[in-house]
Amino acid sequence: MPRRSSRIPILLGGTFLAVAVLALGIFLGGHPTSLPQPIRNVLVADDEAQQVQQALDTIEDAYYRPISRDQLVNKSIEGAVTSLDDQFSHYFDPETYKRFQQTTNAKFGGIGVSIQGERRGLLVTRVSSDTPASKAGVERGDLIVAVGRDLLAGHPADYGINMIKGDPGTDVTLTLERDGRRFERTLERAEINTPVVASRMVRTRSGNYGWVVFSSFTTDSSREVRAAVDRLLRQGARGIVLDLRGNGGGLLNEAVETASIFIPDGTIVSTDGRARARHVYDATGDAIRSSVPVVVLVDRNTASSSEIVTGALQDRRRARVVGTRTYGKGVFQEIRELPDGGALDITVGQYFLPSGRNIGGKGVREGDGIKPDVRAVDDPHTPRRDEALDTALRTLAAESR
Repeated sequence: MPRRSSRIPILLGGTFLAVAVLALGIFLGGHPTSLPQPIRNVLVADDEAQQVQQALDTIEDAYYRPISRDQLVNKSIEGAVTSLDDQFSHYFDPETYKRFQQTTNAKFGGIGVSIQGERRGLLVTRVSSDTPASKAGVERGDLIVAVGRDLLAGHPADYGINMIKGDPGTDVTLTLERDGRRFERTLERAEINTPVVASRMVRTRSGNYGWVVFSSFTTDSSREVRAAVDRLLRQGARGIVLDLRGNGGGLLNEAVETASIFIPDGTIVSTDGRARARHVYDATGDAIRSSVPVVVLVDRNTASSSEIVTGALQDRRRARVVGTRTYGKGVFQEIRELPDGGALDITVGQYFLPSGRNIGGKGVREGDGIKPDVRAVDDPHTPRRDEALDTALRTLAAESR
């Protein structure tokens, strides 16, 4: 996603939201005179904002205990973002943003598992070979219920994921649940180099089919997908399963390039935002032959760029979609840095599929996602069998007759 600095008034949309910022700040402790200059220029120019400023001055002067100015400022901006009721928009105070940048730019250790959030913890959906998790005996279907002494029940998935990550060579203790029994494992974190694209030929009674597993839309990942598809077709694959389960998205241009492997021309996706012109992304050409059947395999963790590819292939009738309803992230964000070293990661636009539908369905609060053509659920408690993949292969066999 693009990152660029911008003046805050453009982000927050004028006086009305500016007033809402400080109105919420009454409860959260904000003070306009210490806000970044671009915000203050908008706020103090409005009579209603002046009223809110007076209320906040009263809080600062009369509240029974001292409150730091930095805390008031951070809570005011945090309150503004909270008032958007948008799960994808976030405010980073300077310290948090610095940690975020370090996490983005540095190499951090992990344990080598794919997981999905559950009510009581983190469900292990895949264990990579030759990783700390596989060496410690962690299995697909295990439920991580605690990291160290911290129980995960009731927390978002990121809460546990961030605790599992850490510097390579350091230890992390997990409490796991398997078949109703709880046990602990201490693992040494390591750098995990999971390939973005993996592929192999699957041989069935009805023929041989290519299976391409794609985990993230990173730079040049579409080229890796294309190379895998071409290799499998040369080896005699009768069709392709594009497995996007657990793929949370990534670069928009890579999504367009990936969809263009299968769609020869026409619209892939369009974007639109209040402060940006509508833009249409068309197929880039050089698609594989249209006679090759394609199935896209998805789950509820298929999101964003993955949904663009899935939805485009479904709308253009180029592929059948198998699995469960996808996540429903039909919006995109940009990070806008603030003068004090903090940043806003804020939703600035929406994606629209070729049919005109929005992936999110109901906007930022509740995305509908993409409904599969054929529903299939993999049972994590049967680690030696992938029921969803089996259904995808059967669907592909029917399409290739």
